[in-house]
Amino acid sequence: MRRALRAALVLLAAILARPALAEEIVLGLSADEVAITATFDGSDILVFGAVKRDGPAPSATPLQVIITVSGPLTPVTVRRKERRWGLWVNIDAVQVDAAPSFYAVATTAPLDQILTDTEDLRHRISIGRAIRSVGNDVFDSDVFTEALIRVRTADDLYREMGNAVLFTEETLFRAQIALPANLIEGAYDTRIFLTRDGAVVDAFETRIEVRKVGLERWLFNLSQDQRLAYAALSLALAILAGWGASAAFQALRR
Repeated sequence: MRRALRAALVLLAAILARPALAEEIVLGLSADEVAITATFDGSDILVFGAVKRDGPAPSATPLQVIITVSGPLTPVTVRRKERRWGLWVNIDAVQVDAAPSFYAVATTAPLDQILTDTEDLRHRISIGRAIRSVGNDVFDSDVFTEALIRVRTADDLYREMGNAVLFTEETLFRAQIALPANLIEGAYDTRIFLTRDGAVVDAFETRIEVRKVGLERWLFNLSQDQRLAYAALSLALAILAGWGASAAFQALRR
């Protein structure tokens, strides 16, 4: 009896020690660098990849894919205005510690259907969670966060795109993320999550570098490193443009 019990315990321990079925992300990007030039009007990034498995996919619950692209984090002051005495005046302000300059979420299904609140809080996936803590000096600070999201969504800087990831046979996935023209320089973190039953089963992270090049880079460096020279150049160009416009106008009058 003891031998049988011992053998059963050994077998149970072996079963529990076996690794669970792994599902891993194998990722690709159409480009890992974006160059901002004088004629830059936006860019499209194709995020594609596959799910690598140690065995057949579980058939109980379908696998889902979430892709996020986040621009550099910057502090933001959000102000609230009210109309008083016929004028719009600032009455409150909240300092957001860090908010993405750009944030896009693409999913295979509506986000609230494939991700639990607990996992969202843990990984900071939704737009609201991606924004870091706001000041606590105003009791309704959530209102300011919602206002920031609303303004940047209107400016096409924040996007939540449900059903935007094409997922074939729970193996191959792809999504196209449009980057707007008003990008800022820096590293754009790209994250991919696999979820099942609302829980994250695997995650992968990479970066897209956005940099100014050519004349844009030269002017930017000049404005940062040699401000007096940049101011003199700006003034000279303004004078030259004014003189050129005046000469053209005089020539047309003749």
